[in-house]
Amino acid sequence: MVIVGGGFGGLKLAQSLAEDPVEVTLVDRRNFHTFQPLLYQVATAMLDPGAIARSLRAILQDQGNVMVRLGTVVGVDWAQRLVRTAEGAPIPFDTLVLATGAVTSDYGIVGVEEHAFPLKSTDEALRLRSHVLARFEQADVHPELIEEGILTFVVVGGGPTGVELAGALMELIHKVLRKDFPKVPVGRARVVLIEATDHLLGGFGPASQRHAFETLRSRGIEVRLGEKVVGASADAVDLGHEVLRTRTLIWTAGVRANPLADALGVEQTSGGRIVVNDDLSVPGRPDVYVIGDLAAGRDTSGGLHPQMAGVAQQGATHVAAQIRRRRDGLAATPFRYKSKGIMATIGRNAAVVEVPGGLRFRGRLAWVMWLALHLQRLVGFRNRWEVLSQWAWNYVSYDRTARLMVDDATRALAEPTTLSASATLSTGDRQRAATPSGSPETFLSDADHPGRPEPPVGPAVQPISSASDRYAGK
Repeated sequence: MVIVGGGFGGLKLAQSLAEDPVEVTLVDRRNFHTFQPLLYQVATAMLDPGAIARSLRAILQDQGNVMVRLGTVVGVDWAQRLVRTAEGAPIPFDTLVLATGAVTSDYGIVGVEEHAFPLKSTDEALRLRSHVLARFEQADVHPELIEEGILTFVVVGGGPTGVELAGALMELIHKVLRKDFPKVPVGRARVVLIEATDHLLGGFGPASQRHAFETLRSRGIEVRLGEKVVGASADAVDLGHEVLRTRTLIWTAGVRANPLADALGVEQTSGGRIVVNDDLSVPGRPDVYVIGDLAAGRDTSGGLHPQMAGVAQQGATHVAAQIRRRRDGLAATPFRYKSKGIMATIGRNAAVVEVPGGLRFRGRLAWVMWLALHLQRLVGFRNRWEVLSQWAWNYVSYDRTARLMVDDATRALAEPTTLSASATLSTGDRQRAATPSGSPETFLSDADHPGRPEPPVGPAVQPISSASDRYAGK
């Protein structure tokens, strides 16, 4: 059996088969599992990357029927039953499970791919962290650049990721960097959160949405509802009616299925997700399953499952059960995702939690619930201890210990410091931005809203059952 992807779904499936008479090969292009719900805390210097990542081999070293293989899967030879990798050596399979997750989607908006910072991996989180620190280093030497937007940080997407990142970024700026850069007028720094709909946190109730909005506004974050990005350049974000001058555009507005899906020759939805039967197998291929963000599984009303870690992990448990049923000669059973609730943090002492039965929590109590659940869902005692200790230090000291810049950001300080005379996009860029692929109501919408038409892409909210994650898999 081959599992492609060592994210939430792939790892859970491998662990679920620990006592089964099956030989499992887990393939991933990275040798570690990342707890993606906390990537934004790496990006804002709250956590070290090692606190939320752990070697796949270390996690599975005591499971004798699993072999971990490092490799990038590029396709499948269905006739020969081989998984093809970029490294050359194919991997034979009897049963194949695809769990490669999702990637960032810019929906064809001009300039986003070139100039925006995604947040889907530890590499991207570290790059964003270094970039933010570098902007303050530049402002310390050239304060005149503040007028040109060097300390304006634009976050696009008002789902959980965008809300959490905006709150953490504002705290980093005003509680930490204010002390690091006493000569910089930190009060002129701006954090702007842009959301295409008229509310934040799609999928939550109106009370939770209002609480998130009011809390962010009270902490100095500019929340722009009903605004749509139509283009971006190195020093500006174009909203159509207004151009924001900035050197930092952070994109949390959407994801699409991993590009591997495009290379498999199977049926897909408009968001790239692979069409599956109700048991999560691929139509016409009963020995091939898809779980997590990659799967276009549907609920009883016909709606697509949200792209969240809880769905991936429950899907993994279901597929393990189907493999056992096939071995025992039993018929397949349909997958039914059961939500155990949703939650999102807004910042220090502020969060919203909604659980089945109509229970709603917000404020400090919800924040403590959010912390406890994330700690419980981290992989291994070492990661839990590291995260807990760094959280405790941050809370009592208002300090961030992980304020390190990588070499790329250091070299960026040597770049020319004068921004372009005009931050507006060119006429050609504006024309291309006005006609992106997909309808405006789709490609500009926040991916964290599961009720949107495809490609909504992206999970709406964090499932309490899995401590969230807007991204299952890698």
